[in-house]
Amino acid sequence: MPSRIALFSLLVPDYDAALAFFTGIGFECREDTDLGGGKRWVRIAPPGAQTEILLARAVGDRQQAAIGEQGGGRVWLFLETDKFERDYRNMLDQGVAFEGTPRD
Repeated sequence: MPSRIALFSLLVPDYDAALAFFTGIGFECREDTDLGGGKRWVRIAPPGAQTEILLARAVGDRQQAAIGEQGGGRVWLFLETDKFERDYRNMLDQGVAFEGTPRD
């Protein structure tokens, strides 16, 4: 029986732009390996996290259409932080769009 989620894919339009965005909000790059033919194996995660995100460059119309819609209109990712105000401001500075303002 599987014991944990190791990794899941996130379709992105460009490896470097996605990597810059995620490292800008505090994620770390765990691996960036060139696989040839324009393909890379890029794993990112928040520091200390076990589960990682594989940045997968979208290829073809179907995958490109799924960028930004991978949650099917629902929240796609939930993050925990011990310094909310700092991280919220940093994400705003990095261009993260929030549906509303923080509330207690």
